[in-house]
Order: sequence, then C-alpha cells, then structure tokens
Amino acid sequence: MTDDDLPIKPATRLVQAGRRAEWTKGVVNVPVWRGSTVLYDNVAHMRSVGAGDLHEKLFYGRKGLPTQWSLADALTSLEPGAQATFLYPSGVAAIAAALLSVLSPGDELLLVDSAYDPTRGLATGLLARMGITTRFYDPLVGAGIAELIGPTTKAIFLESPGSLSFEVQDIPAIVAVAKANGITTILDNTWATPLFFPAIAKGVDLTVLACTKYVVGHSDAMLGSVTAAPSHWAALRDTSFQLGQVASPDDAYLGSRGLRTMGVRLAQHQQSALTIAKWLAEQPGVAQVLHPALPSCPGHDIFARDFLGSSGLFAFVLDGGNDAARTAMLDGLALFGLGFSWGGYESLAIPADPHRYRSVTRRDFAGPLVRLQIGLEDTDDLIADLDRGLARFRAARG
Repeated sequence: MTDDDLPIKPATRLVQAGRRAEWTKGVVNVPVWRGSTVLYDNVAHMRSVGAGDLHEKLFYGRKGLPTQWSLADALTSLEPGAQATFLYPSGVAAIAAALLSVLSPGDELLLVDSAYDPTRGLATGLLARMGITTRFYDPLVGAGIAELIGPTTKAIFLESPGSLSFEVQDIPAIVAVAKANGITTILDNTWATPLFFPAIAKGVDLTVLACTKYVVGHSDAMLGSVTAAPSHWAALRDTSFQLGQVASPDDAYLGSRGLRTMGVRLAQHQQSALTIAKWLAEQPGVAQVLHPALPSCPGHDIFARDFLGSSGLFAFVLDGGNDAARTAMLDGLALFGLGFSWGGYESLAIPADPHRYRSVTRRDFAGPLVRLQIGLEDTDDLIADLDRGLARFRAARG
C-alpha cells in the first residue's frame, strides 16, 4: 500500500500528497527542478524513454520535472476517481486546454451565461475562429439543459457559483443529462476547490482550477490546472503536449507550498466571509447579499445539498445609487485593495457589472454590485472599513 492508498482525510492529504521519496530526495519539500535538457545514458536509453508514455518521466523539460509532477499528483489525490492532473501557466490557459481537448471545428459548446469573462472571450474569439459555435445557457437551467442539446453539442462548460453574480448550478442534474447524451462536462471549480466540491466524484469529466487563487494563496504566482477523469486524460495530455503548455517549476513550487495550508486558509476565509456577509445583510444601503451559503443567493438550496463549504468570495447589491456613489464607497476603503483576482491572504473589492457579460439571461438588481474577496485580516477591522464605505455611499447617493 502506498501513501496515496491510505484512507486519510483531505486535510491530511493536503500535507502528505505529492511528496514521493524519489522527488523529495530526503527533504520535506520537493526541490525546484529547473531544466530543459535531460541527458541519457546511451542511445538505447534515449529511444526507450521516448517510445513510451512520457507522463511523470524525465524526457524533456517541456514534459515536466518532479517539481511540477509533485503538485499535479497532489491535486489529483484531492479528486477521488481522477486519473491525473496537468498544470498550465494560468487559469485561462487551463480552461483553453480543457476546451481544445474535446472540441473540434463544427462542434457546439454550451457555456453557462455567468462564466468568467475570459472564458467567454475564448468561446467568442478563438473557438469561433476555429469554427466552434457557442450557445450560452441560464445558470439555473438544471436538467432543462437537455432541451438545448443539439446534434453537434460536444461539451458543457459549468462554473458554480458564477464569478460575479454567484448563481449555484445544479451540477449533478447537468452531468446526468450530459452522460446520457455522450457529452463532456467541464467545470471551473476555482471558487470551491476540491475540498468543498469534489468534482470528479460528482461525475464531472474535466475540472479546472485557477491555482493562482486558493492553491497558491499568496497572490505571487500565475498557475492553472485541469484534473481529468480516466475517460478524458489521454486527450487532455495529448492536447497539452501539442500546445506546448508547461507551468514553470518555480510557480509549481509556490503552488505546492500554498497547497499545504489551503485547508486552514479556506476555513478562515469561509468563517470571515460568512461573518461579513451576514453583517452586510443587515446594513442600511445594502439591498441584497449574493453569498451561496445565504438563502438570498439563487441556487442556495442546491449549494446546501452539494457543497461541503464556502470560500471567501461573494458580492452584495447596493440599495439604489449609481456608479459614482459606488465609486465613493470603494475609493475610500483602507483595508480592501482595489484589484482583480482573489484567493490570496489580502482582502479585495471591485465594482461588479455582470450585465456586461451576459448573453441570454439578465438579472435586475436594486443597485450597483460590489464584489468582495475576504482575506485573513480581523473581521472587526474589515467591517469597520466597510461601515465607513457604506456611509460614503449613502451620502453620495443622497
């Protein structure tokens, strides 16, 4: 029995996974293996390696080295039923590789209307130029997605909850329809991570993480991953090799280092975000809080059924006002940085305008939206900062 076969819980696996003795060489962490050229003992050795499966085998730096393999192996171990994981230089690169591994000219993609904007850009840009059509669908469609499937539909892309408006999708219902029709499902699982939603075990074929976020956890590296079910690993591997995709060993090292503490960080992100979300729900100037763990969030009942926890990203709707009033609130924040991304230790805020990124669904809100990433600061300090911000909003709104 190997360490990966032991019946241990996810928190323990976060610490132990990927640390094979042949990769660590006796130290706690896998060293940073930097290299392009691999030397062989002789021609026979060179030919024997090149003729076989190159996964986790020293062949050439673009195929990976132990630093990358360690993180990939650890991420795979967090997804019961998964075959393997491939790493990429960003989350968007991971999404592109997943899509290109299953789609060909003439195919149709069903893409959730609440998806991350760069995912939409891939669909309407690169995929469209390749002759792949995209149909956007309502994130709350559930099993009704069966009515959208056509003769050329080859993949369904999910993101749950949505990055700006936080609708929760009925992933098991959509997966059941997809499997009945021989269609691949791809999930952007960055918000929940495998700790809060084990996607492969739920029947998803390819699950994507922007590891830049919670895996790295410190806002200092760009990194992405795709974990595949056994049925989809070979196509993902071949596509990734053909695209020349490789994550740098230094970034993979930072991902592995961050992964070891992701469990305790996510627990704190969850607790702090829920505290602040509940406080916001009671404040004058706030019309609605869009947090999947709160009943006010569309799809909350599905979240309560399927998810094991919630992370630190959510949004709230201001009560009336306009962009200028929202800007007055945001510009004066002292503890929330104004910046894109999320999942790091620091709190962030951005103005969110989901209607700009919708094709088939539109939700009418009572006012402008603000998206918050709740970091690891003291919640009392963050609440005080938001309280002052809401006072500025109310004054500007009039």
